[in-house]
Amino acid sequence: MEISDSQEVTDQLIIKSIEQNLAIIRFGLDRRVTYVNDIFARSMGYIKENMFGMHHKELCFPQFANSPAYEEFWQDLLSGKSFQDKIERMDSQGNTIWLEATYMPVFDEQHEKVLSISKVATDITERQNNISIVVARMQEMADSLNQRAETGIARSQELMVSINKIAEVSMENTLILTELQKEAVTIHGMVQTIRNIASQTHLLALNAAIEAAHAGEFGRGFDVVAKEVRKLSSMVENTIIEVRDSVEAITIEVAKISSGTNRVQENVENSQEQIQVAMNDFTTIASSAQDLDNQAREVLNSI
Repeated sequence: MEISDSQEVTDQLIIKSIEQNLAIIRFGLDRRVTYVNDIFARSMGYIKENMFGMHHKELCFPQFANSPAYEEFWQDLLSGKSFQDKIERMDSQGNTIWLEATYMPVFDEQHEKVLSISKVATDITERQNNISIVVARMQEMADSLNQRAETGIARSQELMVSINKIAEVSMENTLILTELQKEAVTIHGMVQTIRNIASQTHLLALNAAIEAAHAGEFGRGFDVVAKEVRKLSSMVENTIIEVRDSVEAITIEVAKISSGTNRVQENVENSQEQIQVAMNDFTTIASSAQDLDNQAREVLNSI
């Protein structure tokens, strides 16, 4: 099927479409504006007619316009190299404008000499600002996570110090209780020895009383002494029983306290392990927050 002349897509139509949809500007070899369309002028906040003759530097921030990179940029263009990238420019009010731009050297028919530099661009300021806001929020989240993680680590360390002190005191108490148990066993042995002595003394007093009875009149005085010794032996026996009972009661209580102390020690050790796990988790969170911050910066640099 043939296409009629009225339906042909001509170069003029293509150029017109480009003019209506893209921001276009052209610079002479002196870096001054020789042509600009309405879209580019509006994007930069200028009236089109006022931009003719404007130097390229007037559209750039001073830190770029006065840098060696600026001169290198233009030397590449004038030598015939094209450039395409996201660029930062300054509008009429001094605000930042982000453009997705392509600089194209325009050659003569023999393609030997650069006649001018054309630039086709798209205003991506809103998109760039939105992405920058998202990245900034990501960095804020990373900073917040990092601060919370650092706070968590600090508090966990403080808690660990307190738990370690409790563990130290608990260990000392355990050692003291162990010594008390040993002392109680020793006292119990001494009580048993004294009880045996008292029993033997009672038996000797009884034998002495029998011998005194055999001695008749001559053994009366000795019998009185034997009775007193027997009475004293009985008192010692009763006292020893009371001491034994007290020692046994103390031993039982010490055993209970020792058992409770052991449980406390176990709980302290469990707490130490849990705190260590929490500190490791906080460290992981801090590391993840740093990774998030790094990724946010990479995203910002790549867009």
